Amino acid sequence: MDVTVGPGPLSGELAAPSSKSEAHRLLVCSAFAPGVTDIACATSSQDIDATASCLEALGARIARTRAGFRVRPVPGTSATDNLPEARRGALLDCGESGSTLRFLLPVVAALGCDARLTGHGRLPERPLSPLYEELVAHGARLSPQGAFPLSVGGRLEAGRFSLPGDVSSQFVTGLLLAAPLLRAPVEVVVGEPVESRPYIDITVSALRAFGVEVSEGRARTPGGRQARSYVVCAPGGYATPGSVRVGGDWSNAAFWLAAGAIGEGGVAVRGLDLASAQGDRQVLAALALLGARVLRRADGAACERDLLRGRELDVSSCPDLVPPLAAVAAVAEGTTRIRGAARLRIKESDRLETVSAAIRAVGGRAETTPDGLVIEGAPELAGGTVDAANDHRIAMMAAVLASRCSGPVTILGAECVAKSYPAFFEDLAALGGIVRKER
Repeated sequence: MDVTVGPGPLSGELAAPSSKSEAHRLLVCSAFAPGVTDIACATSSQDIDATASCLEALGARIARTRAGFRVRPVPGTSATDNLPEARRGALLDCGESGSTLRFLLPVVAALGCDARLTGHGRLPERPLSPLYEELVAHGARLSPQGAFPLSVGGRLEAGRFSLPGDVSSQFVTGLLLAAPLLRAPVEVVVGEPVESRPYIDITVSALRAFGVEVSEGRARTPGGRQARSYVVCAPGGYATPGSVRVGGDWSNAAFWLAAGAIGEGGVAVRGLDLASAQGDRQVLAALALLGARVLRRADGAACERDLLRGRELDVSSCPDLVPPLAAVAAVAEGTTRIRGAARLRIKESDRLETVSAAIRAVGGRAETTPDGLVIEGAPELAGGTVDAANDHRIAMMAAVLASRCSGPVTILGAECVAKSYPAFFEDLAALGGIVRKER
């Protein structure tokens, strides 16, 4: 599906969609906690649905309710020493969700249920090292990397796992989510500096909500470098709190706040927790640094246009903010340099290249660096055609850019927004966007 977005500012107020990051983690915890767990989750997406589907393949029962999800755990889940009775030989289709694959790979290894994991799009190309090697070193048997479906045999053993800090935080999360299933102490040592650490904080928060204590401290890697240590000792496994709530998604809300920063009347997003563990709430500080007027409210945040100027931005702890911040930088006065984003090259697209290409496609100026972008701002953009490259965040960025173009922006393959935000274009229209969907 292609979508054409007409020029014109966006303004108004919206409710934030539910956090994909939080939903993944709470679903996994619920699937292995004795009893029924109700998850308040106002919206879903392809990635969230992929995690739910994989957990169902293992034996959990997950029903969609008006409020969100009702989860009945994998049979045999209890506070005894027995492992849950996950279905043996199950095929888990992770869709295009890197989180689903990287979270459930260690979980499946801990269950010892000889499952297989598969996926689509660029997912088979996305690296699993060094998580892969750590799992093998602790008793898992895995088919070769890059071969899908990925077969998982053996059974993971507790102990000390070591990972560098400059790789995906999803590897750390997967090990932490698997730890309570091992019923023995697990230590995950992550070399410093730890990039995307806020995502690990979301995981720790989810574990604690399910009665799993995580001790954080200092350590050293096998090579003697400074490291951060996460120790899980949960002999009773997970314990359901009965009900949990998924917060609003700062990652997707960032696009609307960026639209307010470059528009005329401002945009407000309600349902956002200003104290959230989500690292992408840093969008407020980044937009303020670029010169936007940021308003913090009891129920969320708002952003209005002011004198925008290019700045230096380090996004190593919040790389998913690059597309919305790049949209603002494209119309800010002067030069914006974004660094700390090398990992974006292995997302749904090479997101540094596709962000740069999208800006150029609508008449802006941008180029990539090894770990970021250099963007020369312009007061107005011409419009044009942007290939979303099957990347939801590129499609959303292009739609926001259209609000500062003199002509329309056509987004090729715009259906990819369903990965994280199926209602994106409906919400765009609610803010005054002129949206025409074309098959």
